[in-house]
Amino acid sequence: MFLLAMGFLLGILQPCTGQFPRACANTENLLRKECCPPWDGDGSPCGQLSRRGSCQSILLSQAPLGPQFPFSGVDDREDWPSVFYNRTCQCRGNFMGFNCGECKFGFSGADCTERQVRTRRNIFRLSTREKDKFLAYLNLAKSTLSRDYVIATGTYAQMRNGSNPMFRNINVYDLFVWMHYYASRDTLLGGSNVWRDIDFAHEAPGFLPWHRAFLLLWEREIQKITGDENFTIPYWDWRDAAFCEVCTNEYMGGRHPTNPNLLSPASFFSSWQVICTRSEEYNSQQALCNATSEGPILRNPGNNDKSRTPRLPSSAEVEFCLSLSQYESGTMDKMANYSFRNTLEGFADPSTAISNISQSGLHNALHIYMNGSMSQVQGSANDPIFVLHHAFVDSIFERWLRRHRPLREIYPAANAPIGHNRENYMVPFIPLYRNGEFFVPSRELGYDYQYLEEPELGSFQDFLIPYLEQARQIWAWLVGAAVIGGIITALLTGIALACRKKRRETSAEIQPLLTDSEDYNNMSYQSHL
Repeated sequence: MFLLAMGFLLGILQPCTGQFPRACANTENLLRKECCPPWDGDGSPCGQLSRRGSCQSILLSQAPLGPQFPFSGVDDREDWPSVFYNRTCQCRGNFMGFNCGECKFGFSGADCTERQVRTRRNIFRLSTREKDKFLAYLNLAKSTLSRDYVIATGTYAQMRNGSNPMFRNINVYDLFVWMHYYASRDTLLGGSNVWRDIDFAHEAPGFLPWHRAFLLLWEREIQKITGDENFTIPYWDWRDAAFCEVCTNEYMGGRHPTNPNLLSPASFFSSWQVICTRSEEYNSQQALCNATSEGPILRNPGNNDKSRTPRLPSSAEVEFCLSLSQYESGTMDKMANYSFRNTLEGFADPSTAISNISQSGLHNALHIYMNGSMSQVQGSANDPIFVLHHAFVDSIFERWLRRHRPLREIYPAANAPIGHNRENYMVPFIPLYRNGEFFVPSRELGYDYQYLEEPELGSFQDFLIPYLEQARQIWAWLVGAAVIGGIITALLTGIALACRKKRRETSAEIQPLLTDSEDYNNMSYQSHL
């Protein structure tokens, strides 16, 4: 009853967020290659009259890319978003948004000057009312059209270089499904040819920053359509789980009684329709996903290929991954060894950090374990477990950042796969965000995790480890300094004792006893060194 009431009350609220701003999805803006919509507050482009921002030319990174993508000028996502727009709003201070009408993550207030840090919580620690509200918010997002954004249903060439716009409305939840698809889709080369070794959100350094930005934007859109400014995404801590604990009708949907690949009719997720799951069909047609419904969510947890993913990840595997000091290494793709990113993503063995693409560990393991919509990269966000899973993956990334305290410069500036260099803009976000902007602690972006706030032994160890590592590197110097310091102290102590003995002998002959005097206490605290 609570869910029905929430759905009715929230259904009257207005939406927003996505990829192509509706205000820029027209012939005029595409031909001018400009996306600088007015801010409602003063009616000027980018809120310029209120000094919120201004329309500026995009500055693209010129850093060299890795060898994984041997083409140029064949994919709309290259040098994002310059194929569509080369002028966008650049916001000042703490303002953000495609028209500078919002606050940066972590700030609020009319002038975006109030700092905020919200806490993401374990889904099993939510009260029944909080959990039901979260489920109602998901359902609302699935049934509410985005007010501010549309999706592209054709490439720029198919749009005749902007003279024939091809865009379509989409609901708020599916908007993010489509963005995940668009970032990871294959390159269409014409005819029936495609290039598969390309992904702007996976298999490279940007995997963790991209999904961090994705979740923050998703979270903000839920806040907007519900009016609940304090909403945060819950997470599912899947370490050492023996089965899919959230796969019940009380949470994310149980198993269908007669068809193990479907969700139980008792869960309203069973009525959800998926989009963007037929990649081979799109490739053969040289077309983009147009968000047409493609059937129900599929999920059959645990009935996956056990030779590839025998079980859900363990605590020990997470701890080993956290011990890796290099964020990225080697080719900076799924073949990277001793890379924290590649190990957490799941292309490297979680007990050795050696690349092994025949196995799926950590992040990838859960996707494979779900054995359904979650198991296909481009359409995986159709299953709402996706956000719970990636929130927990992001928390592991956050633990690594707190333990190793890397400078932003540790994130690769050059030679990463296309779209993954530090200064590359993330595909397909507008407003624009660079990969390096999200390689920072979560509190700088306005959120934290419940289990990282608690004063547990693990978090204290995370605090000490970087200092212990520094001490290990200079231990020989520390030992040498301690030995020399000990020798000097012994010599000085010997000299001091000798001087004190000599002075006592002299004082006994020429000075009166001060035992009964107040001056005795003062004298006894004097140093002879």
